[in-house]
Order: sequence, then C-alpha cells, then structure tokens
Amino acid sequence: MIRVALVDDQAMVRVGLRMILEAEDDVVVCAEATDGEDAAAMVADHQPDVVLMDIRMPGMDGLAATREVLSASPDARIVILTTFDDDEYVYEALRAGASGFLLKSADGDTLVDAVRVVAGGEALLAPEITRKVIEQFAARGGATAPAAIDPDTHVPSPEAIGDLSEREVEVLQLMARGMSNQEIAQELWVSATTVKTHVSHILTKLGVRDRVQAVVEAYDSGIVIPRG
Repeated sequence: MIRVALVDDQAMVRVGLRMILEAEDDVVVCAEATDGEDAAAMVADHQPDVVLMDIRMPGMDGLAATREVLSASPDARIVILTTFDDDEYVYEALRAGASGFLLKSADGDTLVDAVRVVAGGEALLAPEITRKVIEQFAARGGATAPAAIDPDTHVPSPEAIGDLSEREVEVLQLMARGMSNQEIAQELWVSATTVKTHVSHILTKLGVRDRVQAVVEAYDSGIVIPRG
C-alpha cells in the first residue's frame, strides 16, 4: 500500500486529491497538513511514501517546507503541486530535493501514475512539461561551473564528469532530455535492464537519489548544456 500525505491550504483541493487517490486499491492518504509549518512534523510522525506539496501557501510556502521536510526526513519523496508550468519556485524546489512536480490541472490518472512512479523510487522527469521546467531551471540557475565546459568543443571536462564512464555520460545526457529507461534503451540499442544498471551507477557516482537530482547535477556541472 502506498502511503500519501497531502500538504495544501485549500480544503477542497485536499478533498479532491483524497477522493482520487483513495479510489485506488493500492493508495491511501495517511495524513494531511494545511500549511508548510506543519508538514515536517507530519512527515516525521506518519512516514508517508509520497508527499504531495502545494508550492504556494500562506506562511511557510512549499519551497521552504520541502527544505524542512527533507532536512528532518531525508528519505521523503516530495511531489510539488503547482498551478503554473513555469512557476519559478519549482526550479528551487527541484534543487532542494523534490522528486518532481505536477500541475494541479492534471487528470486523476496522471496524479495516480505520478504517485506510483515516485513511490517506486523514480522521479517525475519524463513528461514534456517537466522537461521544459528542468531546462528553464538550468538556463536560469544551472551551469554554475562554466569552467567545466571546453569553450571550443563544448565537451565537459574530466573534473565535471568525475567517475562517470563515457556511456554513463551518454545515458545522463539522454535522461536530461526527459527520456525514460525504455526510450534510452531504444536510442542506444541496448536493453532496458542495461540502462537501469547505468542509471543506478550514475546516481551512486553523483551521490544523488533520483533522476531529477541527477539532471540538476548534470546541468550544474556542465555535463549537459541548456538548450537555447
């Protein structure tokens, strides 16, 4: 059973989310909080598998709450809920450790799929809208180590790549384009199992826990260059 916690200041939103989620046999809403200030304690007390976090709340917003939750419960997996696909807070939430984000206008199937994906240890990186947000995030706040890129060849330096193999760098660059393991496998003509192994090695070598954080690290280090 996937345990989900809701953090949103609007009661009707929480009611709607609960109705959608608890219509599924494998999902239960185990706790709710009405603001960011209560979120960290709620997560510590109830240990949900996934936290659905509204980004814009009075008092402590979802960005600050994400930081507090992950500081107290590092293994928590947070999905940011937002009304705007270009919400500037989302970029910082991803950097803070959120596992992805979802538009509040998403349909019920998309919401449930998102919860299952994140509960399974993956991150919400595949949808086109997330790809857009990641790239906008990188263009605004990424590439903090410009020296990591050779200005002539646009190839990341060995310092940026670290211990990643040539194939792992290739897989990471495809991850940054929002590709799933299956799509990467088709692109590279290898099995999905092989790609899963590469992804696992990438996360370990970069010291991150999921695909979103790996992509953030890739942009920051210069392994991936934001599209113009």
